[in-house]
Amino acid sequence: MFLRNIDSIITKSSFFRRIRAVPLLLSCTFFYLVIGCAATYEPPPKQPAGYPKPYKVFGKWYQPLPHSKGFRQRGIASWYGKDFHGKKTANGEIYDMYAVTAAHKTLPLGTYVRVHNLENNRKIDVRINDRGPFVRGRIIDLSYTAAKDIGIVGPGTARVEVFALGTPAATDGGSSRTYVQGDYFSGNFTYQVGAFVNRENAERQTRELEKRYKNAHITVFDRGDQIFYRVRIGKFTTLEDAVRHEEILIQDGYPDAILIAE
Repeated sequence: MFLRNIDSIITKSSFFRRIRAVPLLLSCTFFYLVIGCAATYEPPPKQPAGYPKPYKVFGKWYQPLPHSKGFRQRGIASWYGKDFHGKKTANGEIYDMYAVTAAHKTLPLGTYVRVHNLENNRKIDVRINDRGPFVRGRIIDLSYTAAKDIGIVGPGTARVEVFALGTPAATDGGSSRTYVQGDYFSGNFTYQVGAFVNRENAERQTRELEKRYKNAHITVFDRGDQIFYRVRIGKFTTLEDAVRHEEILIQDGYPDAILIAE
């Protein structure tokens, strides 16, 4: 789930790299990245309490949604591949063009959606882990594998319908997957401050964090081709309470900490 400060990672994520070659970026799109540019500060729009922070791309503000319940959208899908393979996505993962993922401008990261190619009636379920596409008229950017599975790689784009499924529910180990349309305002929230492929490095950081923060722990994520050891701290029962602690982490030197709903 995406609940992090997008401003702190926007220059590192793959969606930013997908648009940075556009000449318009040489203007004042990101006023805080260009020193001496003739631009005036425009504050972000005020978001409802508990919503993730808005972010700005090419002069336009985007407000991430607090949940995916009832979300349905029709428009043009595109895809991105090897130029971004191995680069960081908006939720901190490394983009894998062979995984089944996608980028969306406002759905919570971690949401699974069903993408229906309206031109050939093929469908696929993908997980949102990135932001974009920031091209007029396009609503979702699929990974290479996802796009190939529903026949978009050849033509490059296709008209699709996107339907939000939710987040995976706990299963009994069977092959079928069920989803829940979660409440993103309450639950168990924690901050992820690091991710390592070497467990010893993760344990070393956890020991250091235990000196200053509560609930320093490691969670294991198996991506299929690689195992990651994610270091997390803190434990909050409401989104509002968790968000209040973000400034503390920034001041302590962790501006890229990701707020996670466990």
